[in-house]
Amino acid sequence: MHAHSPAAVVIPVRSLEGAKSRLGAVLDAEERRELVERLLRRTIAAALATEGAGRVVVVSPDPEVLAVAAAAGAEGLRQLSAGLNPGLVEARNALAGEGIVRLIVLPGDLPAVTAEGLAALLREADALTTPLVVLAPDRHGRGTNALLLEPACIIEPDFGGDSRFAHARLAAAAGAAYREVAHDALALDIDTPDDLLLAEALHPEVLLAG
Repeated sequence: MHAHSPAAVVIPVRSLEGAKSRLGAVLDAEERRELVERLLRRTIAAALATEGAGRVVVVSPDPEVLAVAAAAGAEGLRQLSAGLNPGLVEARNALAGEGIVRLIVLPGDLPAVTAEGLAALLREADALTTPLVVLAPDRHGRGTNALLLEPACIIEPDFGGDSRFAHARLAAAAGAAYREVAHDALALDIDTPDDLLLAEALHPEVLLAG
């Protein structure tokens, strides 16, 4: 049954160099680079530990990102297009061509991400009939911090801005079952100095080396 087929987890990362520029007021370029790499390794580890997840793929145009991904146990996919959503489409198409039915898009900047948080998405999907879209909103209620699609092509990824509402609209237009999963492990992402301060308070290990 497709409802219980292993999910491929796709983690998009733009680059290490010049990453997280909005944190420039509180972290220098090297600190931001180290943070992005550390978060990516944590994200890959959580995905690899998730029951019900199979392949873990990092899509990026940056060879350094792909090298980090490989060292952490993930597959790397060199992005040929420009932009987050086009990169996700590239990954989706490549995986669909290999028979992947269930896809999780997982940003690489969630400091609290855990296998249990991802398992919550999968449990929700298992309770639905396909086609389906399951989404974990960010703490502000506007963004998308994880997106599960089955089949993988049921909607186009539309990250950026108010992506939670965009994905909900796309799911409705596609006739897909739509659910949201609120989970502490998936609620916080790091984009702004305020996000970083909250991460420091709740998850200080994120900023520790190693």
